[in-house]
Amino acid sequence: MEIYLARTQGFCAGVASAVDIVEFALGKYGPPLYVYHEIVHNTFVVNDFRNRGAVFVEDIDDVPEGCRIILSAHGVPPEVIAKAKKRKLKFLDATCPLVTKVHNEAVKFSAEKYATVLIGHKGHQELTGTAGYVNPNLLHIIEKEEDVEHLEIDSSQPVAYLTQTTLSVDETKGIIEKLQKKFPKLMAPPRSDICYATQNRQDAVKELAEICDIIIVCGSPNSSNSNRLRETGANAGVPSYIIDKAQEFDFSLLNSGMKVGISSGASVPTKIVDELINEIKNRHSNVHVHTFPNPEKNIVFKLPDLKVLN
Repeated sequence: MEIYLARTQGFCAGVASAVDIVEFALGKYGPPLYVYHEIVHNTFVVNDFRNRGAVFVEDIDDVPEGCRIILSAHGVPPEVIAKAKKRKLKFLDATCPLVTKVHNEAVKFSAEKYATVLIGHKGHQELTGTAGYVNPNLLHIIEKEEDVEHLEIDSSQPVAYLTQTTLSVDETKGIIEKLQKKFPKLMAPPRSDICYATQNRQDAVKELAEICDIIIVCGSPNSSNSNRLRETGANAGVPSYIIDKAQEFDFSLLNSGMKVGISSGASVPTKIVDELINEIKNRHSNVHVHTFPNPEKNIVFKLPDLKVLN
């Protein structure tokens, strides 16, 4: 059996930064340490922090006044930060810098009175956070191509669009083309809002699809970028599956002689992939693992000033 690992493995820089912030805070201050939403969308990471004293909350009001809290990597709307300040919380915003870039673009478009079409999955934490930076009178949220037809925007009004960073390029292409057709003067963000980690992982899965008989994506069910990876493999015509941990996979799907591709989402620790490989090796003999250079190995985001939690 041949196993081919996608060239992108482990945390992306944004996730690594957010995880490092929680690690630092737990080590320096100890529990309880509050975190607004799951710091990243990965079950293993969240449960590990929870077992060590992190308390994940969905409402700032659930945090005792004056306590320490970290805001998740997905970003939060401005009103959450305002409420944290009002409750005198010692907080640190762990929003991924690439998501912050989208927030800044949203503020700029609203200041210039652009009707802003936000492309993403309704209810996803990143989308909710970004929407908070758009003037509600100018905000229009869509999820699919059909939604473009139902947009009611004055033809004389300038229109711009933004996208959730974890969407696939293939997924947004058709939507953007329809927007451009309906609004010929459509303003695009300065550069693509699809983050480098999302793009790299999708490209890596496409590479796997060219040589593999099956693709296994390690990623939690609530991880947008992990689900997009499974869809990328399936759209390429290769049976593709997503698992939260190795034990979830149906190993009866694998036969000796197969070429197995393994990928993982941007918030998945390498431990999960390693466990999957070991499970396969325990069931099959003569398993060969192929790896490739990781294009992200030198990408690191500078940590924010951690003194704000004092």
